[in-house]
Amino acid sequence: MPARHTRLTISQRFMLQSGKPKTRMAPIVTEIPECIRHHDYLSFEIWGREGHARGVTSREATDLLKKFRDGKVDLATVLHAFQAPPVADLGFAQVDLHRALRKNFPEVIYGEGKTPDQVARIAAQIARREQRFLVTRVGPEHARVVRKAVKLITYCATSRTLRYEKKPLPKRPGVVAVLAAGTSDLPVAEEAAVTADIMGNAVERLYDVGVAGLHRLLRRLEAIQQANVIVAVAGMEGALPSVVAGLVNKPVIAVPTSIGYGASFGGLAALFAMLNSCGSGLTVVNINNGFGAGFAASQINALAAGELK
Repeated sequence: MPARHTRLTISQRFMLQSGKPKTRMAPIVTEIPECIRHHDYLSFEIWGREGHARGVTSREATDLLKKFRDGKVDLATVLHAFQAPPVADLGFAQVDLHRALRKNFPEVIYGEGKTPDQVARIAAQIARREQRFLVTRVGPEHARVVRKAVKLITYCATSRTLRYEKKPLPKRPGVVAVLAAGTSDLPVAEEAAVTADIMGNAVERLYDVGVAGLHRLLRRLEAIQQANVIVAVAGMEGALPSVVAGLVNKPVIAVPTSIGYGASFGGLAALFAMLNSCGSGLTVVNINNGFGAGFAASQINALAAGELK
């Protein structure tokens, strides 16, 4: 259903259901209205003490409606929350300001191919509205420029990520285990770990546990089996995820890396091996896509925690 851009009264904003606004304001709903759950409105923001609007997740939106019902926030705060445009037009980028409401996390900035100034301007837009964001595939120069525009930035050279957390998300129950076959796979493994961590998951890192020394993996088997979801990162022949999938009854996300000698073909050998795995419950993301694996692992863990409906 396309987003509607008409201005609504407060009672309509709260009582829209199935596209039909109701005129009565009571009782106040205690969950996100149907129109918002199906993206039938513009955006959702809360205005902070500093005077800037900040985006919220669907959980935070639900909390706001409950607080209004209980008389803990005033009408003006709720009205501001429903008056944000869904996009910030920077000319070179259309920043999605509605992403946190739909996905429970703001738009993640893919930095590769973008100039430091472009990344900084996008980051500044998101920081005005959000409590956290993530930038992937960036270098030290990107970090230096972004720090001038946004405070509280943390740069991780290994994962090539920038993270901003004004208010970190609380850790949900369950663990995301991130395994790396070798030390050379750490940049991709750390990208997955950082992604899952900033999205509110407890992450256990188990590195250098490749099949060239299977005993290294087996001695950590108990920790692996206790995780809700496992991300297994490997280059070379890409055997680690298949071995892990045969030892656990949890979802395994395989990440091929471009690590290897000539016939690895930049990660294609590992990718094809993982796609042809006989291990059950194994799914595969693209070569070097640690972010995609970390994001998917976070969604699986959130589902296990009963957060996603």
